[in-house]
Amino acid sequence: MKKLLLSLAVIGATFIGASAQAQFAKPEDAIKYRKSAFTLMAAHNGRLGAMAQGRVPFDAKTATENAEIVADIAKLPWAAFVDGTDSGDTKAKSDIWKDNAKFKDYAGKLQAESVKLVAAAKSGNQDAFKTAFGATAGSCKTCHDDFRAK
Repeated sequence: MKKLLLSLAVIGATFIGASAQAQFAKPEDAIKYRKSAFTLMAAHNGRLGAMAQGRVPFDAKTATENAEIVADIAKLPWAAFVDGTDSGDTKAKSDIWKDNAKFKDYAGKLQAESVKLVAAAKSGNQDAFKTAFGATAGSCKTCHDDFRAK
């Protein structure tokens, strides 16, 4: 039942993400939306990181569940980087709008790496999982380094 509810929530969030830009009445709404997506992604990446770093035992089922959530959420925040959201309660640098092609490229890399992370988790191969997690986390870091204020 929990898995069904989670699946429905992710599907609903995916549809919301696709039309999110049209749904933001105010810039603050878009900022809250993307921050929420990043917060969820960070929570699930934290669980994966604990396994990748050996702080908790590797469990392929748990890793797969969390990696699938990360891969789904990785599709969501980008629609909320709309005009007028470069200021306010955000750490987004104005470089996002100045070099949007690079920013979109980074978003695409995160999405691609998170799909590889799912496959590695499903394989049950801990070394492959660690490598894929490192690449996924690295794609987050690269974007943060260039586009997120400290």
